Parts: sequence; C-alpha cells; structure tokens
Amino acid sequence: MNLVIQSPAPLSADHHKALVALARGSHASVVDANAIRIADANVAQRADLDVYCGTHQLDYAFVEAGRRLRDFGLVAMDMDSTLITIECIDEIADFCGLKAEVAAITEASMRGEIKDFNESLTRRVALLEGLDASALQRVYEERLQLSPGAERMLAGAKAAGLKTLLVSGGFNFFTEKLKARLGLDFTRANTLEIVDGKLTGKVIGEIVNADVKARTLRETCAQLGIEPSRAIAMGDGSNDLKMMAEAGLSVAFRAKPVVREAASVAFNYVGLDGLLRLF
Repeated sequence: MNLVIQSPAPLSADHHKALVALARGSHASVVDANAIRIADANVAQRADLDVYCGTHQLDYAFVEAGRRLRDFGLVAMDMDSTLITIECIDEIADFCGLKAEVAAITEASMRGEIKDFNESLTRRVALLEGLDASALQRVYEERLQLSPGAERMLAGAKAAGLKTLLVSGGFNFFTEKLKARLGLDFTRANTLEIVDGKLTGKVIGEIVNADVKARTLRETCAQLGIEPSRAIAMGDGSNDLKMMAEAGLSVAFRAKPVVREAASVAFNYVGLDGLLRLF
C-alpha cells in the first residue's frame, strides 16, 4: 500500500525521514515540493499518523499501489463548502437579515444532528419568502469563490478522461452558472420557486437529499456505462455520505467529523487538487 502525504507548504527533509519511519515504509519518492509517496506503508500505523499529521497540518491517504486517476470515469462533487467556499443558502439569507438563524440550521444538518434533510431545507427556504430574486445574482457575483485547487483538480480530472458531476442540496441557480463557467458535464440541484421576481419560500420538485445524491451518482455512472466503483465522490457534510458510499473512492474535503471518519481520504489542509497527487 502506498501512503501519500501532502502539505499546503513545502515538506522538509525531516518530515520525509520521520514519516517513512512512522509508516514503516520501504522508501519515499517526491511527488512535488508539497507531497511525498511512501511505498509499502503499514496501514496499522494509522493512529500514529493521525497524531503526527494533525500536529503538523499534513494530510495523508493510503492508496493502492498502481492505482491511476484514469482508472476512474467520473468525479462527483458537492457544491457548497466543497467545490465552493460558501454555503449559498446562508449567504442568501444574509440579504434578509437571517444569516445566523439559517446558518445554524445548515451547520446542524451537515453535522448530521438534523436527520431529515428535507425538513432542514424546507425550514431554511421558508425563511427566504419575499426576498428579491436579485439576491441570488449578488451572492454569485460578490460572495461565491471556488475552493482552493478546484480549477486545477477539474483540469487534471478532465485530462485523465473523467467526466464531472456537480450534485448539490443547494440550488440550480448556482450549479448551472458553475457548469457553464467550469465546463462541467452534469449537474443536479434544487430549484427555488420565484414568482414576480420574489422567492416564495418554496422549492419546486424533488428535494436533492442524500438518497437523491446517491441515485444521481448511480444514474450518471449508468449513463456513462461504468460501475459506481469507477466514480470518485467528494463532499463535506452528512448529506454526502450515501453518495460517497456508492463511489469507489470517497474524499472528505474540510469536512464534518462524521464524513471524515467514513471517507476513503480526508483533505483537511490541502486543496481539492490534492486528488491529483494521490495517483
């Protein structure tokens, strides 16, 4: 088993030596200035690696030797707090003075403390009733930023032949703009009802919850003629867990504890382009 160690900053030679010894690996090879790959690492050393890497703000991942990015056919991503840095609904709520109230529900939902995502979303969207729909464009233009490494990760995935899916419990106003901006292949998200230029406080159609995310991944894989085991799923909240469980590789990105524990790989410090260094 290979062990890939990544850092937001250059890795020192001292880290190289200490990590090879800690992982009980045979040798390390340099991936780039910020990453090394340790061959023949011992997965039983995971607890010690947790401590060392947490102390030094490093990310680590065990990866099967010989596995390549082009072995996969799809990378599926959550949007809010994964592909982008914000929770769009929280920022929309800020325009009607309710950000703190909505954000508290969002946080509880993503941590898994509110078990019913449909109820959580319905409660939050109801608070937006009467807001001018122009707030959506302002959030996109003024507040939405891509997560570190997002564009590089997408470019690398596309170069390796992977298709891209953005599947979100957020809103298609944003997913469709990101699809056009980033050249994404597939998207799925919720539709806010707008009447006479105002949000009604309702969503139209089926809510994109954890089950729908997982189903969307399966359906997209079927459309591409691949098994879900050839999909990579990236997310940060409990609403992503079922989708991540379907995939052959799951990546928790700056995620809630329940998601980090369930994922194949967790990126707590590096950007989304950390995916490219795994292979």
